[in-house]
Amino acid sequence: MAARETLNRDILRLAVPALGSLVAEPLFLIVDSALVGHLGVTPLAGLGIASAVLQTIVGLMVFLAYSTTPAVARRFGAGDTQRAVSVGIDGMWLALGLGAVLAVAGYLATPTLVALFGASPAVAEQAETYLGLSMWGLPAMLVVFAATGLLRGLQDTVTPLWIAGVGFAANALLNWLFIYGFGWGIAGSAAGTVVAQWGMVAAYALVVGRLARRHAASIRPEGSGVRGSARAGSWLFLRTVSLRIALLATVGVATGLGTHELAGWQVVFTLFSTAAFALDALAIAAQALVGKGLGAGSLDDVQHVLRRTVAWGAWFGVVVGAVIGALSGVIGLLFTGDAGIAALIQPALIVLAVAQPVCGIVFVLDGVLIGAGDAKYLAIVGVLNLVPFLPALLVVALTHPTDAAGLAWLSVVFFGVYMLARLATLGLRVRGTTWTTAGG
Repeated sequence: MAARETLNRDILRLAVPALGSLVAEPLFLIVDSALVGHLGVTPLAGLGIASAVLQTIVGLMVFLAYSTTPAVARRFGAGDTQRAVSVGIDGMWLALGLGAVLAVAGYLATPTLVALFGASPAVAEQAETYLGLSMWGLPAMLVVFAATGLLRGLQDTVTPLWIAGVGFAANALLNWLFIYGFGWGIAGSAAGTVVAQWGMVAAYALVVGRLARRHAASIRPEGSGVRGSARAGSWLFLRTVSLRIALLATVGVATGLGTHELAGWQVVFTLFSTAAFALDALAIAAQALVGKGLGAGSLDDVQHVLRRTVAWGAWFGVVVGAVIGALSGVIGLLFTGDAGIAALIQPALIVLAVAQPVCGIVFVLDGVLIGAGDAKYLAIVGVLNLVPFLPALLVVALTHPTDAAGLAWLSVVFFGVYMLARLATLGLRVRGTTWTTAGG
């Protein structure tokens, strides 16, 4: 019983602060949107285009945190804190180099990227201004990812929460000052966010520098460490690409079904994403604890973490599913105030509610295998999961069901076919023992 309570405390100790830091990044965008929105419709539309590009790039680069966490956690679990910190610093150097390349390439490609959206000249001008400036914050954002992964690997999710919170406050203050105080318009919003991002890097540099001195770890990049981070990161990058393909393909089919169906899917997917925040926090706890357990050679502890976090994920899914199901008739009204939209999305929301326990288990298993360093397997099955999903999605596109039935079938394909495929491939892996010896 004592061991069980200790494990529960460890999970909560890591998951609760992780949830707070996960929420901080969307808050950056909310603040930008609110402040820019008062400048007018045209700047806000430009921000929408620029944000879509940035979120895509950042979403693909999140592997920097997910590859650093297990590598650090394994060495920390093995009692080699010096090497754990060094590996994390190598990940930060990789992030800085990759971010610098993306910043230059992104800045040069900004007009082309904005042109892909076919916006009016006035909106395109605003989007280019924001996106071009924001590109110089990419290296900072990626370094923050890697530094966060380092601290998570050392079982510390509180420090990233503090840095994210202070960064959010600084972002809000600087944006207000630059937009309205200096009169820079949308450029002030981008500049404020970039300054706040580099300020977060400075904070992490102080924290990691102290860790390096305390544990006699080198702050210089080591070729083998950077290459190791790149190898693990490349597999997780491919995994993320497969997820993005699934999401974008679903949005594409929803668009083809009609404007109301697309709007309805946005509501359904927003609820799914909101629940995923809490589950991501649980998955981060699983990453850190599994990596530490494998590093220490405590396979029994790793199995206990697996069973406990899967159970928590499933029960969380049951609770959230029950809430969504009970409120399925009024959720549409809360989002839109339109009774027609509320009726349109109710069947899809019921599908989402039923699928929530599956979603909960999938997110946790993903975190467990990332923590085990099983990135190659995750990348391979990420592609395999598309094999049943894309044909099923194509059937919906070709049969073109509309109204509530169309949205319901789209939800069945995504939350049923795709999430069940992920459950099958991830569940098959953890039933064996191969994943407990995967690389870190």
